[in-house]
Amino acid sequence: MTEVGYYPGCSLEASARDYAESIEGVAGLLGLKLVEVEDWNCCGASAGHSLDHAKSVNLAGRNLALAARGPQPLVVPCALCFNRLKTAQAELAQDRSELVAEVAGLAGDPQQVQVRELNGFLTSAEMIEAMESRRKRSLTGLKLVCYYGCQGQRPPKITGHPQYENPTGMDRLLDRLGATVIDWPAKTDCCGASHSVPRPDLVFTLVGRLYDEASRRGAEAIVTGCQMCQANLDLYQVEIAAAQGRPVDLPVFYLTELAGLALGHPQAGRWLGRHMVDPRPLLARLGLTS
Repeated sequence: MTEVGYYPGCSLEASARDYAESIEGVAGLLGLKLVEVEDWNCCGASAGHSLDHAKSVNLAGRNLALAARGPQPLVVPCALCFNRLKTAQAELAQDRSELVAEVAGLAGDPQQVQVRELNGFLTSAEMIEAMESRRKRSLTGLKLVCYYGCQGQRPPKITGHPQYENPTGMDRLLDRLGATVIDWPAKTDCCGASHSVPRPDLVFTLVGRLYDEASRRGAEAIVTGCQMCQANLDLYQVEIAAAQGRPVDLPVFYLTELAGLALGHPQAGRWLGRHMVDPRPLLARLGLTS
């Protein structure tokens, strides 16, 4: 087994348990051991930095210092967590005393941590080859669009993403796993994130536009690697459809769920059964269920 550091973040222990289980399942099939950062804390997403800048940096900085003790890279499933960790790393590199004070006493050096978003890690050339070679089932017939959201790529000076306007990692992986991947211009548009609580009208408008564009392109499903994006697109689909006065039926998969399905993981059906928009009828119609 190859060890990698793992920072799950808060929601993977609660509302995004299906995502957590699919990540762990796929990692096991790929021979990866996820070594969770010991005693990790919340990264401060999504509003911490707007309330107290120094504390928000130190929240994420503490995680970085702890992660430096473990295996590298540090794989981060949540795009918001990834963004906060990378931002803290950049801030701490400036060595401002009010920011480094709370993490200076920890053994690890935050600058030594190789922070990788899970999407980028799983869609590296090496991982794509590994998954294609282990594939048990082709995703033939599944027409989908890949939705990356906005936090995993931007701002590029922080994330270091080489394709921050047009990422293609998920597209390439799912194409190799047999799916029909449709290009579309909304792959990095914002879904509204946590505004679903104070401003659901705003989220409904933004997500409604994503539904429109995906449907217009002929997609039958959306794939993402961010649990906040998945929640906004999946949880409120009935309400958004009612507000728009038209039906919407677009299952919203996690990348790891489809990877697990292609790799033949026996628990893939259980992960998919937790979605608000049930993707299993679509998969059954395409002959992609066990």
